[in-house]
Amino acid sequence: MKIEEYRDKLNDFVSFMRLERALSENTIDAYRSDLEQFFDFLGSPEKYGSGLPPLSDPSEADDKYLSEFLDIEFYKGISKRSQARKISSVRAFYRYLESENNPCDSIESPKLTRYLPDVLSVNEIVAILDSVELTSYEGVRNRAMLEMLYSCGLRASELVNLRLGDLFFKDSFIRVMGKGDKQRLVPVCDKAMEAVNNYIPERWSLVQHCMEKGMKKVDNEILFLNRRGGKLTREMLFTIVKRQAEKAGITKRISPHTFRHSFATHLVENGADLRVVQDMLGHSSILTTEIYTHVSGKKWQRNILDHHPLNGIKR
Repeated sequence: MKIEEYRDKLNDFVSFMRLERALSENTIDAYRSDLEQFFDFLGSPEKYGSGLPPLSDPSEADDKYLSEFLDIEFYKGISKRSQARKISSVRAFYRYLESENNPCDSIESPKLTRYLPDVLSVNEIVAILDSVELTSYEGVRNRAMLEMLYSCGLRASELVNLRLGDLFFKDSFIRVMGKGDKQRLVPVCDKAMEAVNNYIPERWSLVQHCMEKGMKKVDNEILFLNRRGGKLTREMLFTIVKRQAEKAGITKRISPHTFRHSFATHLVENGADLRVVQDMLGHSSILTTEIYTHVSGKKWQRNILDHHPLNGIKR
């Protein structure tokens, strides 16, 4: 099978991952990108500075080709985590094809150190929220988005995809469409509901203005809209969060996910049951949620060491 035919099979693989495995669009996009890069490498290794001969048939690729590809990507500066994902992408694709020769058969994924996310303190969260000026449409919208990020521990994609029909404020809940199109109900606090209720009249005014101007991309369902009445992108949300943190004087490198990490950590620190936090975050495995016991444990460890009776005694 030629490389061009493999590229066609890639479309079938993407459909399989979406429909049968129910993976998120972000994960599917990453797998597609990884495999397109690998096919490009197989067809033209010399472009990557490799001395391996080009392959017209990817089924002939062995661990030498994959190792060389990964080494080149590693020297470009990709992380071990990205390396591991590329191996997973290639392995999953060749298994999908039921290929007798899988280049990953003798390749081990790099050992990953457990990732401990950066966390904002409650005071830092409040400083960011209070730094938003409510004198414009963007300000009212941004305050509502930030309140929802922290109140509900949402992923960036979950926030930008929220719809008006997902709000059940009478019962203090919202409906969230998570990874793999899995729905969950998440409680929402009074401050976040208040911020969203302040935003909605501004939103309707914007929608009416956009429709009067004949703008074609007005979205009547999506909750948080850009100035043209369309859905915000994840990239725009990242920019908004970064700028607001800088305005509040926060020097940590943060993203929308930092609000999610902080939300979960603060819940665990205040005694929330780990299973409840798992449900709130939409984690399929409790092992993923357990990371927050390690994050909050740093505070616990410091407290123990600071108050240990032998601490500070010269011996």
